Amino acid sequence: MTPTPNALTLSPPRSKTDVTILEGRQDHTTVETATPATLNHRLARRPPQQPTASIDRAIHATIARATGGLSPAALAMAYCDWAVHLSLSPGKQMQLSGKAVRQWTRLARYALQCATLRHKLIDPCIDPLPLDKRFADERWERWPYNVIYQSFLLQQQWWNSAVTGVEGVTKQHENVMEFASRQVLDMLSPSNFLATNPVVRARTINTLGANLVRGFRNLIEDYETTIRNKPPVGTDAFKVGRDVATTPGHVVYRNRLIELIQYAPVTDHVRPEPVLIVPAWIMKYYVLDLSPANSLVRYLTERGFTVFMVSWKNPDLRASWENPDTNDRDLGMEDYRRLGVMAALDAIQAIVPNRKVHSVGYCLGGTLLSIAAAAMARDCDERLGSVTLLAAQQDFTEAGELTLFINESQVSFLEDVMWAQGYLDAKQMIGAFQLLRSNDLIWSRIVHDYLMGERSPMTDLMAWNSDATRMPYQMHSEYLRDLFLNNDLAEGRFKVGDRPVALSDIRTPIFAVGTERDHVAPWRSAFKIHLLADTDVTFLLTTGGHNAGIVSGPDRHDRKYRILPKRAWDRYRDPDAWFARARQKDGSWWPEWVAWLEARSGTPVTPPAMGASAAGYPVLDDAPGTYVLER
Repeated sequence: MTPTPNALTLSPPRSKTDVTILEGRQDHTTVETATPATLNHRLARRPPQQPTASIDRAIHATIARATGGLSPAALAMAYCDWAVHLSLSPGKQMQLSGKAVRQWTRLARYALQCATLRHKLIDPCIDPLPLDKRFADERWERWPYNVIYQSFLLQQQWWNSAVTGVEGVTKQHENVMEFASRQVLDMLSPSNFLATNPVVRARTINTLGANLVRGFRNLIEDYETTIRNKPPVGTDAFKVGRDVATTPGHVVYRNRLIELIQYAPVTDHVRPEPVLIVPAWIMKYYVLDLSPANSLVRYLTERGFTVFMVSWKNPDLRASWENPDTNDRDLGMEDYRRLGVMAALDAIQAIVPNRKVHSVGYCLGGTLLSIAAAAMARDCDERLGSVTLLAAQQDFTEAGELTLFINESQVSFLEDVMWAQGYLDAKQMIGAFQLLRSNDLIWSRIVHDYLMGERSPMTDLMAWNSDATRMPYQMHSEYLRDLFLNNDLAEGRFKVGDRPVALSDIRTPIFAVGTERDHVAPWRSAFKIHLLADTDVTFLLTTGGHNAGIVSGPDRHDRKYRILPKRAWDRYRDPDAWFARARQKDGSWWPEWVAWLEARSGTPVTPPAMGASAAGYPVLDDAPGTYVLER
């Protein structure tokens, strides 16, 4: 029997004072108690539903399939805000008209020179943006393609001026309009079409069209993998447990939400303080345990650390026959904290007793770890020896282009989508991230795979990126509303239990890592931990993006990073001042971080046993466990 999708199903209380919720699997059962106040708090978060609400939600969910999860109302409000204010701004209209005349004049002069001097290079009217590599090939400088791509860049510049700087338009609506115009222009770029792309035309002539045949075959392969819900071509070379996630270890704890992996020691002696890694549940944990050269877990064990890893369960909408109330759609942020971070800490304390824990949180896992650390500080729980935050945010007011999708209209729309499904699907999340960098992640791939007829070689990181997970309806709704929309965590309103937590209560030292090209957690947003925590903060900024910057093995000599510590009593430096003062270093950031951990660890001791059977934490399975294999 499956619970109804728009109601939170609870069994009758077993007593007047508490409600017992059984959670677990047949090989390890966790019994936890939830007070009536906690349950009432969760119920109170759901607004009362009118009988006709399900009709609206069903319609919104249907619309979302055609819009990729974007709210038409949110886009319409942004457009109306921009259009009305532009219509009432004759000065801005005159500025745009003058700009258009100047650009057409420059283009006409440039086109005349190119037509007259076809075999000579003419200084362009406009240069592409630094990261725009679409027109880097020298064949774009030949007639008539030089005029074609120059006219496109001028048009792109004009539209950017048209949708920005209109007085009276709210900042988010301006950003939405800039984003939407960029999406349309990226789609219409001359690099995307055979007739206007000289590189593709040359390849077609040289291969007698063989590139288009290969490209069509690639298109069919991708179509088949999509409709059959299969992993992309090439991922079979990176099988979990065989090629990636191969660091030896054992599952020593399991509940309905996590498996806890304890990795086998490599050295004769280990640091007495264990390391607990909390990855984001939007991704499989093995992003930090890829192939041996890219495995952060292996790197830590080889340097004498006892490492524990949380492996999140992919949310399941099917209620079990034994316990029909275990539908994962109603798992919330408190469940992830309690059954994730806190349950893992309890297990570690049983296996490695009387030792402080070096905690590590990556992306959304870092946000959750921040919440847990603040709650522990509030409650005088001193089990944490340090906190490391990898590309993680606590203040979401400047969370990059993801904030384009976060307003009341968009969040309500996504809630309706998740209500119909019970979760947010991995494909929907990946699609949103791809839109943020559509030029690099969508259109350039179409040109490369389907017009050029080539395939980029699969890597361990690319294979992992295609192995995404779902997010439960309740948790993601709370995450979007409480953290993104209301910014409750940074402003001291986020409640754990029945009381709010404050990041300023954290006193354990913090090591925070940001990446220069992060479009998910921009480094200036991650830098705000300096403002929120009253403790020692060491901030490190590395080259790369959200994933590639973090997965930076010790052999990555092409990487660079900056690092500068701040003591609790030091005066604040803004991000730009910090960047100017922090000295740049070459290589991977991993050795720098390990040295920081070693300085806060004790003298090496004999490695602990695997699990603790006497304490109720027996070895259940070999790493990588079972949850990571679920789709």
